[in-house]
Amino acid sequence: MAGNDRSREPQTVRAFIALRVDDAVENAVAALVDELKAAGGEGVRWVRRGNLHLTLKFLGPAVPLGKIEPLKTMLQRVAAESAPFELRVRGVGGFPTLEHPRVIWVGLEGEGLGQLARRVEEAAVRCGFEPERRAFTGHLTIGRVTSHRGFEKTRRALSALSERDFGRSRIGAMTLYRSTFAPQGSVYEPLARYELRGAG
Repeated sequence: MAGNDRSREPQTVRAFIALRVDDAVENAVAALVDELKAAGGEGVRWVRRGNLHLTLKFLGPAVPLGKIEPLKTMLQRVAAESAPFELRVRGVGGFPTLEHPRVIWVGLEGEGLGQLARRVEEAAVRCGFEPERRAFTGHLTIGRVTSHRGFEKTRRALSALSERDFGRSRIGAMTLYRSTFAPQGSVYEPLARYELRGAG
């Protein structure tokens, strides 16, 4: 029967490993996005609250499913050795610069973040994934600039908010996500969640 034809199922997935901040911080970031939209917000595709995340490792746009399974085992080990930690969520900026940004971000600071990112990177490379060429910079992407026309209002609003503090968030887990494109934007489906169980 066609309904049981496994050959129709995707053999590759767009996948990444990420962290989510807690509800109070997400509320504060979502309120910022609403402010920026009200201030003009033109030329930017804003990230929906449900999609706010910190990417630890982007695995690729077409990862073979067979490559995901050994990585899951490695991520379990990483989680078992990594202690929960606290993130301070503060500051607003743009990559590469706020003058000519492609991405608008909210900054993240936390002693455990860099260590966890390194462990995840090492695990992924050991499973055959390409090493990341750029230095890890923790951030939450809140928007992607689609046009610099009419962006000046948004830039001024961002500059005024550059030191905004969104609070602190306890990070106790990481998630392996599958991403698919849809008319309303990317849809993220958790494939596995890993509780951080290491000693602090």
